[in-house]
Amino acid sequence: MWLLAVWVLLSAAAAGSAQLVFSVTEVVERTVCNKTVTLPCHVTNLKENNTYAMFVTWKKQGKIIFSFDGATQAFFKDPMVPSADLVSQADLPKGIASLKLNSAEAEDGNYSCKVTESSREGETRVELRNRSGSWFLLLHRAIIIALLFLVLVLCSAQLSVIALKYEIVPQKKMGIIVAGIIFTVAAVVGTVLFVQDGYTAQNQAGLGLIVVPAVILVPLQYFMFGIVFDSLPQATFALIGLKILGYIIAVVGFALSVSACPPLHGSVVIAGLAIMAIASLLSLAYVFIMGSRMKDHPRPGKAVEEPLNDAKGVMLE
Repeated sequence: MWLLAVWVLLSAAAAGSAQLVFSVTEVVERTVCNKTVTLPCHVTNLKENNTYAMFVTWKKQGKIIFSFDGATQAFFKDPMVPSADLVSQADLPKGIASLKLNSAEAEDGNYSCKVTESSREGETRVELRNRSGSWFLLLHRAIIIALLFLVLVLCSAQLSVIALKYEIVPQKKMGIIVAGIIFTVAAVVGTVLFVQDGYTAQNQAGLGLIVVPAVILVPLQYFMFGIVFDSLPQATFALIGLKILGYIIAVVGFALSVSACPPLHGSVVIAGLAIMAIASLLSLAYVFIMGSRMKDHPRPGKAVEEPLNDAKGVMLE
C-alpha cells in the first residue's frame, strides 16, 4: 500500500515539475501617453536557463502574433503587428518573455504567453485595456481655457471703455477690430482642438492656437493706450512689458509641453496666461481711472493744442 502512495507522490511531483510557473499579471492598462505597450510574461521556475532550449509564443484572441524558436533563433511576427518583439532576448534565460509592441498596433483584449523549456511548458494570460484620458489634466485644461477667455473679455472691456470715452480714428478702429477677430477665432478653434481627448497633433495644434496668437494682444494694447494718451506714460510701458513677459512665459511653457506626455511644464503655460490676464486687468483699471480723471479735462497733449487753435482763430478774425 505504501508503495502505491509513494508512486502517487512521485507522479505528482513529476507532473508539477513539468509545468512552468508564471508571475501573474491579470491586467495591463495603457493611456494616451503610451507610445509602446509591454505585456508581461515572467517564468519563475526555469531549470536550464538556456535560450536554445526555449520556445515562446504570444497569441491574441487565440491567433499567433509572435513566436521565437530558441533552437533556431527564428522569429515569427504577424504582418499586422510588425513591431512585436521580446523586451530583451538576453533576459529570456532568466524567464523574462515579455512582449513589447507599438501602442497603435496593440488592440485591447486578451493575450496569452506560452513558454516551453525542453519538455516543460506553461501558459499565462494578460488583458490589455485602454484607459481613456487627455493630454493635460482636466483641471489644467479648464484653467488654461478660462485664463484665455478672461484675457479676451478684459481686452474687450478695455476697448469698450475707450470707445465710450474717446474718439477712435477709423484706421485704428479697423485695425483693432481685425486683430480682435483674428485672436477670437484662433482662441475658439484652439479650444475646440485642445479639449479633445488624446495626445495627437490636433491637441498640440489647439494649444498652439491658444498660446501663439496671443502675441496680437501686445500691439493691440499699445494701440489702445495710444488712443487714450498722446504721449504714453511710463506706467503704460510697464503694463505692456508685463504682458510681453507673460506671453514669453506662455510660449516657453507651450514649447516645453508640446513634446511631452503627460506635459511636464503645463504650469508654465498657466503662469504665462495668468500674468497676461493680470496685465490686462491692470490696463483696464488704468484706462478706466485715467479716463475718469480726464472726463472734464482735455486728453494729455490736447491742453496745448486747443489754446493754439483758439489763437489761430483770433488771428484769422
